[in-house]
Amino acid sequence: MKVGGFASAEARAEYEVSYERGLAALPAPAGIHDIRTAFGVARVYRFGWPGGTPIVLLPGRAGTVVMWEPNLGALIEHGEVYAVDLIGEAGRSEQTAPIRDGADQAAWLTTVLAELGLASVHLIGYSFGGWLAANLAVRAPDRIESLTVIDPVLTFGGLTAGLVVRATLTAIPVVSRWTRPSFLHWISDGAEVDATDPVARVIDAGMRTYRIALPSPKLFTDAQLRSLRMPVLALVAGRSVIHRPERAAARARKLLSRGQVELWPSATHAIAGEAATEVNARVLKFLADCEAEGKTPS
Repeated sequence: MKVGGFASAEARAEYEVSYERGLAALPAPAGIHDIRTAFGVARVYRFGWPGGTPIVLLPGRAGTVVMWEPNLGALIEHGEVYAVDLIGEAGRSEQTAPIRDGADQAAWLTTVLAELGLASVHLIGYSFGGWLAANLAVRAPDRIESLTVIDPVLTFGGLTAGLVVRATLTAIPVVSRWTRPSFLHWISDGAEVDATDPVARVIDAGMRTYRIALPSPKLFTDAQLRSLRMPVLALVAGRSVIHRPERAAARARKLLSRGQVELWPSATHAIAGEAATEVNARVLKFLADCEAEGKTPS
């Protein structure tokens, strides 16, 4: 099996320009950690200062720490925030061994939490990061105080045919130059993509320069979703093109024993950025409620 990496030294250099510009748009990190795991080195940025239970952020595909630019300022109000560049994707993490399945994905993330000394965390994932977060919650729930998934891929519903076709085309070098801009436009349900936006720039650069060699996520079974015992906030975008939103929300409501499932009718898959103020407020309230519940005598 292969490992992911940049297409060439030149491709990496080109990517670094967009990545550095993206970092410059973020609050200054309080710390930078490179955590060695069995599958590579994970770059983790720490923001804010100790307060409540730490937050750990897992981005969407090619998003890196930069994709949290619309959210970090608000989330830091809660306390420490750790943002992970995913192993096997563009960013400052480095993959050194094949990742074969969901167990491997959970293994390297578990190592990251352990090496950072994070005994309990609020885990937040968006899109593919939402799947990663749910996968960790299913396989290693002990460290997770709460789980928030923002329009997660292959968590409550299968991929749409349109997404499969377009995602495949973006990986073919001959056609990728014109399909990638249209893919970002399509994933936002026709909304215009600002080419100067730091998040859009780093995602586009990652898709162009990095060759992913990760296994395809598998849709969680009913039993796996029923096994989640921590509080779960699931925000499903009503105009999402990655799954059938109504069906995904209905399945989540049926199977999550402590789930708060919300279908946001006007939101696209870019919900974390396009509705940042509302998303930030909802997530912070959820986290505050979780911690208040945890302090209530039984």
